[in-house]
Amino acid sequence: MRILLTNDDGVYAPGLRAMRKELQTLGNVTVVAPAGEQSAVGHSITLLAPLVTQEVLDENQAPMGYAIEGRPADCVKLALLELLKEPPDLIVSGLNAGSNAGINVLYSGTVAAAVEGSFFQITSIAVSLVTNKPQPPNFPKAAEYARIVVEQIVRHPLSRGSLFNVNIPNLDRTPIKGIRVVRQNVAPYKETFDRRIDPRGRMYFWSGPDFGCPDPHPDTDETALRDGYITVTPLHFNLTHAAMLEKMSDWKWTL
Repeated sequence: MRILLTNDDGVYAPGLRAMRKELQTLGNVTVVAPAGEQSAVGHSITLLAPLVTQEVLDENQAPMGYAIEGRPADCVKLALLELLKEPPDLIVSGLNAGSNAGINVLYSGTVAAAVEGSFFQITSIAVSLVTNKPQPPNFPKAAEYARIVVEQIVRHPLSRGSLFNVNIPNLDRTPIKGIRVVRQNVAPYKETFDRRIDPRGRMYFWSGPDFGCPDPHPDTDETALRDGYITVTPLHFNLTHAAMLEKMSDWKWTL
């Protein structure tokens, strides 16, 4: 199996290295990832700057893939249209340092890279690990869990461009209880900003670190993660509101 591996934490991120090692047990892995961290850039792409591309080596000085001066979605586009000799059978994005459950799906560069792969009709899986900073995450163990989940997903007959979002609970807080297929949580999140004044008297803000969902909907990715389950959520990128579309068909429009 040919596997394209990308992320949004950067090509030298320990989560990506751990994920690559596990995925190599499943097939031939090529890395095409951002040269630096691109967390929370969503599905942005680069239009007005060149996508500088450099080959990168692994810890054994063997060719690993490419570092791209761009966004996660750029990496997938460039890999599929320019860099890979053959299209991959599978795209994996991760292993991300931090949860991409709930509305984080909309902000996540990790998920965006998987969505981009789905655009190209390739099965794509985003994988993320809930972390408890500043304690170092156990990426090797999390990558092992992620590989087990990936194996089970691709074992089933899938339609072209199938898209999945996988989240692994904080391994330091609770034993893993199992795997649950759940919907994405869309309950409101709590956000804070730290207001400050710079030396010239100008106001500025730092986004607070405590971005979370205090009251998630039941039977969703957020609640299952808190209960110690690995979550798998099938996604699609068609944002059309089907029920509203049907209702609006009866509206009378005039100019």
